Amino acid sequence: MVDLVLRSRRVVTAGGEHPAAVSISAGRIVAVDEHGAALEAAEDVDLGDLALLPGLVDTHVHVNEPGRTEWEGFETATRAAAAGGVTAIVDMPLNSLPPTVDVAALAVKQDAARGKIHVDVGFWGGAIPGNAAALPALHAAGVYGFKAFLADSGVPEFPPLSPDQLGEALAAVDAQFVVHAEDPDRLHAAVSSPAYADFLASRPPDSEHAAVATAIEVARAAGARVHILHLSAAGALPLIEAARADGVRITAETCPHYLTLSAEEIPCGGTEFKCCPPIRDGANADRLWAALAGGLITCVVSDHSPCTPELKRRDTGDFAAAWGGIASVQLGLPVIWTAARARGHTLADVVSWMARRPADLVGLLRKGRIAVGADADLVAFDPEASFTVDPAQLHHRNPVTPYAGKVLTGVVRTTWLRGRAVTGDAPRGVLLTREI
Repeated sequence: MVDLVLRSRRVVTAGGEHPAAVSISAGRIVAVDEHGAALEAAEDVDLGDLALLPGLVDTHVHVNEPGRTEWEGFETATRAAAAGGVTAIVDMPLNSLPPTVDVAALAVKQDAARGKIHVDVGFWGGAIPGNAAALPALHAAGVYGFKAFLADSGVPEFPPLSPDQLGEALAAVDAQFVVHAEDPDRLHAAVSSPAYADFLASRPPDSEHAAVATAIEVARAAGARVHILHLSAAGALPLIEAARADGVRITAETCPHYLTLSAEEIPCGGTEFKCCPPIRDGANADRLWAALAGGLITCVVSDHSPCTPELKRRDTGDFAAAWGGIASVQLGLPVIWTAARARGHTLADVVSWMARRPADLVGLLRKGRIAVGADADLVAFDPEASFTVDPAQLHHRNPVTPYAGKVLTGVVRTTWLRGRAVTGDAPRGVLLTREI
């Protein structure tokens, strides 16, 4: 007798999409059998043609609590995640106060999250000037690695590292480092303007190219693991490819907005589209898709980075003054599925990009997969249904989105966390720590 059996004619596993029955006990997957297998269960649910996916893992989420909870918080961010089929997030160390740059700050963040989270939550630590000596203890306390900026982060309490300081941090601890790669010397002051082209010109592609080259050389010298965050400029891809061929331990991610939005379509004053690095042109997006399909870009994560409507400057449409960030943790799955299926990709591809590979990046080997022994974090997904994005239906605190009014394909019907449906009324997420 098991607790729950979920049957679907479209179960997505590492082997592809096929009919199966997934048995769950004590929050874990205990068997994956033939669809029609005779099984004893307290509850047996036939999902029919709804696809059964592993819960997505989003390793790039800015929750901002405590300190800037009016931007976002654990309750709202994780409710949005669950509604979007995301069952585990890893929170970024900045935009909260204090930033997660030492053990004491991590404890503050964990205390703020307890009892509020609808999905499981882990944490990145932060590498800033002067805290290299604190990194080993913070890693031992359970963060999944360390985020560093090579350019201004946008908040004064999380300053960027110079190349030498990045090298010092890499030498201090054997950990996964994730890097915001823009070169400050190649960025230009943005002029006050509602024209997206003016903002785009302030953050040219060569700022990413140069910063990726810097990260590669520092990683090569240290023999360290470096992951390039939210890659936007496709021109940096040959640098990453050559470095990997040369044995450098470097990987890269991108985000739904870089794959599905384009500079050409951003309207005057459309500050909801502002992010850093910026959304570039459609031809650039095509190159990112090719790199994703070929495995050079390993995963797709949200970079969920909301703020208040006032900070987005929706009243003035001034790109220079607006906060740079796109909130999409609830929409990432349908956004990517809509575009991926049009390009000939499968649900198995999407699951690899948005569930298994992000989980593997941080060592969450029981997440992001439908397999015996994995956590029963699962999603019933209707890949044929469509809907129009209505900001009023979004669960993050300030529902500003560049996807408003877009018609997307793919609807999350149910999300299970360790075998129990997430209803949004009783937070049951747990705090995750790196397995030492």
